[in-house]
Amino acid sequence: MANQRKALVCGAGGFIGGHLVKKLKREGYWVRGVDIKEHEFVPTQADEFLLLDLREAHNCWQALSVKDGTFDEVYQLAADMGGMGFIHTKRAAAEEQREPAIDAYCERASMRGVERYFFSSSVCVYRDMEPGEPELTEADAIPAHPDNEYGWEKLYAERMAQAYARHYPINVRIARFQNCYGPEGAWRGGREKAPAAICRKVAMADEGGAVEVWGDGTAIRAFTYVDDLVDGIYALMQSDLEGAVNIGSEEYVPVNELVRIVMEVAGKDLRIQHVEGPVGGQARNFSKARIHSLGWEAEVSLREGIERTYPWVLKQVKQTRDEGGK
Repeated sequence: MANQRKALVCGAGGFIGGHLVKKLKREGYWVRGVDIKEHEFVPTQADEFLLLDLREAHNCWQALSVKDGTFDEVYQLAADMGGMGFIHTKRAAAEEQREPAIDAYCERASMRGVERYFFSSSVCVYRDMEPGEPELTEADAIPAHPDNEYGWEKLYAERMAQAYARHYPINVRIARFQNCYGPEGAWRGGREKAPAAICRKVAMADEGGAVEVWGDGTAIRAFTYVDDLVDGIYALMQSDLEGAVNIGSEEYVPVNELVRIVMEVAGKDLRIQHVEGPVGGQARNFSKARIHSLGWEAEVSLREGIERTYPWVLKQVKQTRDEGGK
């Protein structure tokens, strides 16, 4: 441990955090994971895992305390987060649960001598877009007009992290994530993203039945496979790029196309039934030039990612049914 680079992953019990721990271990790091809960689906691969609520300041100090010096890198992914249904119905509650302890985590990391600090933001900081609009750069988030409170919260936290970087000896890296999907993530209960939700609905549907889709299915999205995302996080963290950086796929599709891909991968003949529900923005189109400048590009196509994700979700559905669940 003394000669290894050391990394702290906050939110290691979550979907992206869990995959990031595995990435850092492959890169040779000693890793401590911290979360309010253990990972739901897989045992942690972190060298050490602490169950801590980082909304409490004393827990932040405990997470940052390590033998043999200090952490070289801190990855802040801890958040009360879910899919569009969760954001739509729980946005106020999620805001109330945030405490200054997490927003000020960068300050505490710098005071512990941490060299590099990563903050996970979101493309929800941008305004709603129309299909076909020219892509937005990172700078286009200002003047700000996010379409939900989650976007506002992320934009504020970005600015707090950048303010600390100006006043303390710490290098801050900020990534704005697109929709991320893959195995070992939430697939039911409202916290799942669209790809996992559609995989679940298709897996549960009887042949010839219907799959419910919120809205008319024309909203445009890009979905980033989790392995690509964590590779992008790592590339950004090792770089000299300051300021926010968009990380995501260039493959944009209507939600209806996502559903068709899942049905094809599943080998099921189903109908799409459009129903009322929260849709979010109509379109997303963001420049990836900054992350591409580091040599990173998303490598996993949407079809290939669904081919990896659908069998995992299907397994969860079958297991739940076998256990008497729904």
